[in-house]
Amino acid sequence: MPITYEPIATTTLGSAQNSVTFSSIPQTYTDLVVVFNGGLSVLDFIYTQVGNGSVDTGSNYSGTQIVGDGSSASSSRHSSSTYLQTLGWAIGVLNDANGILHFQNYSNTSTFKTILNRTNSPAYGTAAFAGLWRSTSAINIIQFTGVNSRNITSGSTFTLYGIKAA
Repeated sequence: MPITYEPIATTTLGSAQNSVTFSSIPQTYTDLVVVFNGGLSVLDFIYTQVGNGSVDTGSNYSGTQIVGDGSSASSSRHSSSTYLQTLGWAIGVLNDANGILHFQNYSNTSTFKTILNRTNSPAYGTAAFAGLWRSTSAINIIQFTGVNSRNITSGSTFTLYGIKAA
């Protein structure tokens, strides 16, 4: 069965800003993928929130993250959080990080939503993340925000794709 990635929207920041939002996401795909390239104003991470009609800021997120830099590795978990800690454990200011997020079965209204992510930064290592949004609502809005009011740097890009199964 062939699978097609269809570009839905791209945002390239012309100046630094704290968040990027994709809204009015069509419900015509099986899954969504977001590709990120960029950085933050200060060493930190970008978190993700989703919702239906508005961003869910409640304690409905949980996840597990593993990180490594070639010489050491660690892991962490969070539950009943107000966001998913995604897009890097240490994104720096060099616009050198990239990440891919997979939103599985985003339009299914009978299951919680799984979000898988992998982020790479040549300066800081690799992170893999498995998250859960504990809601059966379809996702039609995704927001990425720099933690602790960090700005996402100018030139950073976010591209949203829909995956359509034939």
